[in-house]
Order: sequence, then C-alpha cells, then structure tokens
Amino acid sequence: MKFSDFEYERPNYEKSKNQIIEIINNIENSKTYKEQRQNIDKLNSIRNNIETMSTLCSIRHSINVEDEFYEREKVYWDEYSPLYEELNSLFYKSVVNSKFKEDIQKDFGRQFINIASFNLKSFSSEIIKDLQEENKLCSKYTKLLASAKIHFEGEERNLSGLLKFMSSEDRDMRIKASKAYYNYFEEKENEFDEVFDKLVKVRNNMAIKLGFDNFVELGYIRMMRTDYNKDMVKNFRKQVLDYIVPVANSLYERQSKRIGVDRLTYVDENLEFLSGNATPKGSDEYIIENGRKMYSELSNETKEFFNFMLENELMDLVTKKGKAAGGYCTYIPDYKSPFIFSNFNQTLDDIDVLTHEAGHAFQLYMSTWIDMPEINFPTYESCEIHSMSMEFITWPWMKLFFKEDTEKYKFTHLSSAIKFIPYGIVVDEFQHYIYEQPNMTKEERKNIWRELEKKYLPHRIFEDNDFLEKGTWWFKQGHIFKNPFYYIDYTLAQICALQFWKKMRVDRINGWENYLDICRVGGTKSFLEIVKIGDLKSPFEDGCVESVIDVIKNYLDSIDDKAL
Repeated sequence: MKFSDFEYERPNYEKSKNQIIEIINNIENSKTYKEQRQNIDKLNSIRNNIETMSTLCSIRHSINVEDEFYEREKVYWDEYSPLYEELNSLFYKSVVNSKFKEDIQKDFGRQFINIASFNLKSFSSEIIKDLQEENKLCSKYTKLLASAKIHFEGEERNLSGLLKFMSSEDRDMRIKASKAYYNYFEEKENEFDEVFDKLVKVRNNMAIKLGFDNFVELGYIRMMRTDYNKDMVKNFRKQVLDYIVPVANSLYERQSKRIGVDRLTYVDENLEFLSGNATPKGSDEYIIENGRKMYSELSNETKEFFNFMLENELMDLVTKKGKAAGGYCTYIPDYKSPFIFSNFNQTLDDIDVLTHEAGHAFQLYMSTWIDMPEINFPTYESCEIHSMSMEFITWPWMKLFFKEDTEKYKFTHLSSAIKFIPYGIVVDEFQHYIYEQPNMTKEERKNIWRELEKKYLPHRIFEDNDFLEKGTWWFKQGHIFKNPFYYIDYTLAQICALQFWKKMRVDRINGWENYLDICRVGGTKSFLEIVKIGDLKSPFEDGCVESVIDVIKNYLDSIDDKAL
C-alpha cells in the first residue's frame, strides 16, 4: 500500500484506555505464560495502532506545517501522548512484576526488560502536565524554525533553502547568505531563549518530582542508556579532546590554505574547495534513480528494501514551501514501513542524507519481525551506527552521483566526519552544564557554549558576527531543544562507523555480514551488545579512538587535496 493511502484516524482515548486496562488485567492474571503471551500480543496490536496514528500525524505535519488538519492533530498528540505513555507504564509494571518475566525476557530480550524498567523510572502520572508542556514547547520550536520566510536572491526561502548559497565559491555570496541565515535567529533571539528556558525548567521540575537531583540522570534514563553512564561519556570526551581535536584542527588549516583565506571564519567552513564543493551531477530524480541502482547492486537485501521504499512512496525528500526543516527516518508499525523525510538542497548533503536515513530505514526493514514497539529501533547511539556506517559502505557507488567530483566528495565526507566529532562533544558537554545548573541566566548559557567552542573547536572565528560571538550557534541545533542528551550518540556511532569504513577496505564481504548482523537484531540488544555483534571496539575502551584516528589520518594525509 502506498503512503498516500495509509489511513489516519485519531484514536479515541477513553476507548483505548478501557481496552488497554482490560488486557493488562488479563496479562497480570494469566495462569500460564502461553496465555500471558497471547495477551501481550493482543495489547501490542492496539499499541502499534496508536503508534501508527501518532507517526502518520507527525510525518504529514512535518511535510506541511501549514496543513490545518494535521496542525490540529499535532496539538492533540502533544496533549494526549503523555496519557498514552501513562497507559504504557501500566504495561511496563505488569512486565517487570510478572511471574513469567524470564519467559518474556527469552522472547523479547533482556534489553526490553531494561527498557520497561527505565520507563517506570522516568514516568509518573505526577509529571503528565509537565510532559504535555514539554511537547508543546518542542512543537513551538519546530514551528519557529519552519516559519522562516527569508527573501534572498529574488525568492522567498526557508532556512534549508539558504544552505547551498552558504557553501558558494563566491565569498561575498557566502557572507550574504550566512548573514541572512543567522539574522533570522537574531531577530527571533528572545523567542528561542524563552522556549529553551522553559524547556530546561520543565525538565528539571520533572526530574525533581521523580526523585532525581537534576535532569541529567533522568535524561540518561529517558535515552535508555542501559549499559553506560555519564562518567564513561566524560572519559570518551577526553579521548576526543586528546586524539581527534588536533586532527580536526589540522584539517581546518588545510582547508584554509586550499580555499585561499588567511583566516577560516564561520562563513568559510562550508566551502571545502575553491573549485566548488562536490555536488550531485543531476536533478532530484537523478539522485533517486541512482539510489535505486546503488542499492540494487549493493546486495539482494538492499535491492528489495529500496524498491519497497520507492514503490510505496515511503520517502519525501525534496524541500518545498511549508515543509519542516531537517531530515529523519521513522517507522509506521501497522504497515511495517520505514519512512524517510529530508530536504534536498542541491548540495552533497543530499547524498549524505539519502544514505544516512536509508541506513536507519534498512535496519527497520530488516527488523520487521519485531512486534514490540519499544524495540523496533535500537537506542539512539546504536541507531546511528546503522545510518553513519551506510554512508561509508556506499562509497563504491559515489561515482554515480558525483562523477568527476567523486574523490573530492570522499575526502570531504571523511574529513567532515572527523570535524563533526568535536562539535558533537560540545553539544553534549553543554547539556551537562545546562541541566546541572538549571537556573542559569540566558547569558550564562551562551557564555558556556562559547567557552566550549573555544575548547573543542578552537579554529572557529566569527569575525564581525557579534550574535554568534556571544554563543548562540546552538539555536539551530534541534536536538538541544527537542531531544536532550541525544547528540553524544552521533559521536559514539561515528567512531563505530569509522571502524566499518576501516573494515570494508580490508574485507568487504565480512564487513557487510557484520553490518547485516547488527541490522537484524533491531532494538533487542543494548549499545555495547550491538558493538560486540558488529565485531567493533567499544568507543569507551581505551585505545579505541586512537586506533581509528591513526588509520584515517594516514589516509587523509595521503590525499593531495589541493589537486582536487
């Protein structure tokens, strides 16, 4: 069935509640595990339908935030999703307290039991109003970004529409586009500050009500980090500072020389080559058609997957008026269908987002045997291994998209992966400071951001942009607003993806089998278990970061980037 034919119907909360409570009572009163399992399956059918409707609303709202029907439905879900979460918590209690818990674990895995337990720790009916408020504030932030209407070069554009101009070979154009882009954030500074301040306060209030000292511990629990903690993350951040920041700095120095500027400022960071960045050599349709060819040749599994996505209209890739910013992959349980959303903008990002989100979608496609909604996706840091690794696994097909720019693309892609990691660390450490001291002023928050930039991104120069100089770059980083503590995940996964890059260069057949293995298990395993299944080193393990960065540095040093 095509996505346009997927039917949306708002669930009746009272009816759903009565059904769910009745089935949970049956689960708790089951005489045998067989009976209990039948009741769990029955409950999952209802829960998956609710999840399907919520996801359809979210997708269609993000495709057009000006659609009045889905705007109203989004308001409904912002209000009611915490109430459905309350019903889920009743199920989690029945799982954790079940006399057949060992059988449940055998069927669904230890990770599911841990997730049920963590959900109980992170939820109470006492915080429902806070969760509703958090949802409304996140929606307000999304709309604030999507509402940008910037007149530039003769057209009204959204924020995504300015990105190609920000990487122009013409420095005056880069300056002009960058000013137009960040002027929007400056004009709305008070609104961004106010939304974030309210989010910090409401999250801190929830943490206190649930018995935590602050939101940090609650944030880790909400992220389902079942096998690592903030001290392990802190040690990882130190490894990045010691081993990756120096390599990233050297890459920025090479970039500065390559594009002929004495000082690489924020307007120059997006331009990798004076001859222009690598760009796709065709239209949106050209990219999609070559995506089909690439996945047809990669493996039988990816051929079947990508054809399924195309035939069922499960990708909305092109930027257009009223469309929300960014890109994502989600899952529609009733139809066992992944869905990819992005904003093509005629830059190399179009290919990165295609391979990245396809990595998520392929994992989901390989995991459709899982009916328990909590474990369709793995936890976020594990999810990102699939997506970021797919970016590198598809390197042999980049010539289809970039033609004469292929080597230029590969150099940019790999060096950008290294440059990204310190930025990801800034986002993570920033959030630790923010939620450990929730009563900071708006200015104090900005000062901390700027100090962290100087620590991990010492190359960054804002020249005459006083707005960014005072520490506001993070306004555009949606994860900071909507998904607290979801960013270190990208850096952990990047280290794992770089290990896949290394593997595929040595033994492609074995590397691909390792990748398939981690896709097939879906979310039934924890992060460190998935790392082990993929035959990878844990990023928390001493020596892991150093071993990966050395091989990559040697590769990048062997490239004559000035000749590209």
